[in-house]
Parts: sequence; structure tokens; C-alpha cells
Amino acid sequence: MNKNEDYMEIDLVRLFGALWRKAWAIILAGLLFGAIAFGYTKFMVTPLYKARTLMYVNNNSISVGETKVNISSGDLSAAKSLVNTYMVILNTRTTLEDVIERAGLGYSYEQLKGMIGCSSVNSTEIFYVEVTNPNPKEAEIIANTIGQVLPEKIAAVVEGSSVRIVDYAVEPSHKASPNLTKNIAMGILLGMVLACGVIVLLEIRDDKIHNSDYLIQRYDIPVLAVIPDLTSRKQNYGGYYSGDYHMSTGNQGGMKRG
Repeated sequence: MNKNEDYMEIDLVRLFGALWRKAWAIILAGLLFGAIAFGYTKFMVTPLYKARTLMYVNNNSISVGETKVNISSGDLSAAKSLVNTYMVILNTRTTLEDVIERAGLGYSYEQLKGMIGCSSVNSTEIFYVEVTNPNPKEAEIIANTIGQVLPEKIAAVVEGSSVRIVDYAVEPSHKASPNLTKNIAMGILLGMVLACGVIVLLEIRDDKIHNSDYLIQRYDIPVLAVIPDLTSRKQNYGGYYSGDYHMSTGNQGGMKRG
């Protein structure tokens, strides 16, 4: 830290060196978090399945109350607006309670509403109703029941409307979520990123002087003398304490050259 300026100089080479030395820890953290993600996804997350029914909005002139809307195949904004209107009708309590009664379901209105999604297909007059459910067969039944109930409800509210089924829902054979591979990859990535962050933080906060080279490179201060650690053979200051010397364990005592 410079005494005259309030900033910290970060040595990127030093940080990369620390990351390289601790690469084993980064890999281990990634594997650990990947294993946690695998276990959580495999045993804790309930698989969900999606069934979809396609419907077609007839492009005739219709009226909602006193408002008239002309829909043509080229009027994409009107198609989107109409789909939004049908979505509101679909999510009403009377519509969904009718679906629950016809399909013989044990869900409440709020539970069923949370399973249903609706949107236009590429901003056309075709829209889909998608049901997400832990039971694939039940998802198919709900989607097809909506396909039977919704046109009746729409005809009773929107004068002159016409909704037809383009494609009925089928029982999904593959789960829509969770994605095991994606979750494992995200777990590994998260573990490695966290490990890198911890290593960088510890390296930045480390203000210890580990060797004379650190003083020269960091502060450009010449080293006049060093006090060797005679209890460790890891240091070698100009050959003062080299492997050629060792303590004698014989009766003669003293230091002798090996």
C-alpha cells in the first residue's frame, strides 16, 4: 500500500501464480459442488412433465362488449392481444373449476392455475396451452380437458369468436425439468468460481514477507542482510546453510562437512 495514495496495488502475476498453485483446490471444490448438485437434483427435486394443446383463433370480426376487433393474418399485434384475452378467460375461477370437475381432479383453483401457461406461437393466431405436472398422464388429461372447456367459455364471453383445436396433448415421455446435466455443470462452475474468489481474497490480504525477492519486487528495497532459519533446510541463503552441512549425532559433537 502506498502511504501517499489511498489505493492497493494488485500484482496479477502473483494472483495467477496463487491460482495455479491452488489448482487442486479449485478442481476439488468444483467436483464437490458438482456432487452436491447431482445429489440435490437426483433425490430432492421432483421431476416435472409438460403437455401442450394447440388452438387456432378464427380470424373473423369479433366484439368484446362494445369494442370491435378486426383480426387478419397480418395483424400480429391483434393476435397477441386476443391471446392475452383468452389467457385471462382461461385463468378465471369458473373456467378452471369446470376443468377440475370434468377431469375429476383433486386440485384447488390456485394449484391448477399455477400449472397452466399460455402463449401465442410465433405471434400468429395459433396459441398453446401448456400444463406442467409431476404426473405425465395427469398433465395430458388436464391439457385436453382445457381444450374442451376453453372454447365454450370463450364463446360465452367473446361474441363472434371461434376457437378450434389444432393438436391435442399427448402424454409426455420425457421430463421437462430438472436438467441434471445443466445443474451439475452449474454446480461445478459455482464451486470453481467460489474457490478462485477465496484464493484471490486470501492472497490479497496476505501481507507477510515470505522471502527477500518479495521485498525487492514489491517495494524495490535492497536486502542488506538475512537471518537464516537454522531449524529448517528449506532456506538457502547464498550457500550459508546448504545440504553439505549437518549436525553430527556422534560422540564427537559439533558440525562436520558431509
